[in-house]
Amino acid sequence: MTDTLTAPAPTPQRPRDRDWWRQASVYQIYPRSFADANGDGIGDLRGIIDRVPYLQTLGIDAVWLSPFYPSALADGGYDVDDYRDVDPTIGTLEEFDELVAALHAAGIKVIVDIVPNHTSDRHAWFQEALAAPKGSPARDRYVIRDGRGEDGELPPSDWESGFGGPAWHPMGDGQWYHHYFAPEQPDLNWANQEVREDFLTTLRFWSDRGVDGFRVDVAHGLAKDLPEQLPTHAELLALEAGTGEHPMWDRDEVHEIYADWRQVLNSYDPPRTAVAEAWVATPERRARYASPQGLGQAFNFDLLEADFDATAFREVVTDNLAQAAASGSSTTWVLSNHDVVRHPTRYALQGKDTAASADVMVRFANEWLRSGGTTPAIDPQVGARRARAATAFMLALPGSAYLYQGEELGLEEVAAIPQDRRQDPTFLRTGGEQIGRDGCRVPLPWSTTGPSYGFGSSAAHLPQPESFGAVSVEAQSGDPEAPLELYRRALALRAQLQTDEELTWEPAPEGVLHFSRPGGWHVVTTFGTEPAELPAGEVVLTTRPLVDGRLPGEATAWVRTAV
Repeated sequence: MTDTLTAPAPTPQRPRDRDWWRQASVYQIYPRSFADANGDGIGDLRGIIDRVPYLQTLGIDAVWLSPFYPSALADGGYDVDDYRDVDPTIGTLEEFDELVAALHAAGIKVIVDIVPNHTSDRHAWFQEALAAPKGSPARDRYVIRDGRGEDGELPPSDWESGFGGPAWHPMGDGQWYHHYFAPEQPDLNWANQEVREDFLTTLRFWSDRGVDGFRVDVAHGLAKDLPEQLPTHAELLALEAGTGEHPMWDRDEVHEIYADWRQVLNSYDPPRTAVAEAWVATPERRARYASPQGLGQAFNFDLLEADFDATAFREVVTDNLAQAAASGSSTTWVLSNHDVVRHPTRYALQGKDTAASADVMVRFANEWLRSGGTTPAIDPQVGARRARAATAFMLALPGSAYLYQGEELGLEEVAAIPQDRRQDPTFLRTGGEQIGRDGCRVPLPWSTTGPSYGFGSSAAHLPQPESFGAVSVEAQSGDPEAPLELYRRALALRAQLQTDEELTWEPAPEGVLHFSRPGGWHVVTTFGTEPAELPAGEVVLTTRPLVDGRLPGEATAWVRTAV
């Protein structure tokens, strides 16, 4: 028996090009680790401009740029000094304009990261707040509370930062500012109208420069309502999420903010897109961020967090297509990004005897990272097979596919980074207890040799392993068995075969998933080691060679059948 799932079709009266984002292939660039044109060890805008032909031949629809704003890099650029400028180490506004023009000329849209939950402690507003007295308008822009004790010498509560250590930092006069992340990232007060207006100005600033959309960092964290008597950290963690009334996260009034954003985004022709990074308790809560009255789309990380397992993958796809139908949006699919262990390594770790929880496995695989990638021993070939199969499965799904730089090279997580070279504040603030995200942010290898394998003319800001030369763009280009050429073929076919946002589950044996899309596009994935039969038709893509006409284990095939 078949089971057809349908996401809503684009609104009929709107031209198709306005809905380009609904089933786009989006490639995330972490600018400091993509390509270094000036040889200072840090990636830059000129490096991206030089690589636009590569991005074009990859076959993507859009580029998402992680933060490139002025920053002290307390959190990899997510501590923003100025939301309407470019960090001098990365480039200039003129180069940004040149990059947008080059990408648009190549048929590639541009999405930029916006970080509204907090500024950096070097931001002009925060410097003004430090110099201003208690109760001043400058201080009202941030989440600031009086300290406890006779002179406010104690923090307002015992809350802990998500990066480790206390979540309150003294301002020197008995008041403390809140920072959920690093101390260099003071949280903004979104009840302040000036804060709201300034970010609308930022949206217009980049939209006027030709940006096609925005990725919204910590989108669920903006609205806060801290009671006069703050709960303890334990009490805060115990508060029920998903009610819209949590003091810190996913409050209902956050959608008032995004309704104002949507008005600005819709004032452009075509309207600018937006996608929320929103970690929420239920699918229904996520759908509100993705509504046409809000940001329009929201990341779901369910596939990223799932084991390489047929039942888990089917449940994730079924649930998220239903969510998309409910919200009027299209769903999103992600397997890797700048915050998580790369998926070839995650899949190689799956099933190993580690004490890490599933959440830690996904986010940091922390025990394995702490060992420098030696314990437990893993089979990278298993991880590579599963990653290729999962990627081909994901690229065939209705909705938007978000790819992270380097996954097209099959890059694994880099675990063996010397402690004195690590940059992630999680590592620094937990004393190495949490290793952090440096391993997925190691600069890309472009050539087989050189001090940074073609990333630049000098050593990279994070050390690359010797194995990078063999998996570089130069080494893989033209090799039909290489991950790079698989991604190129898959993305080209995805563009040719893409059709209505509809999926039908077809009968399949245990451990195998088989779905079809309108137009005769069939996709079969084997999650176990047993081979599977394929439907009759033209096999246009496989992640492993067929054996006697059958799809081997841990593989995906795309088949075009007669309609």
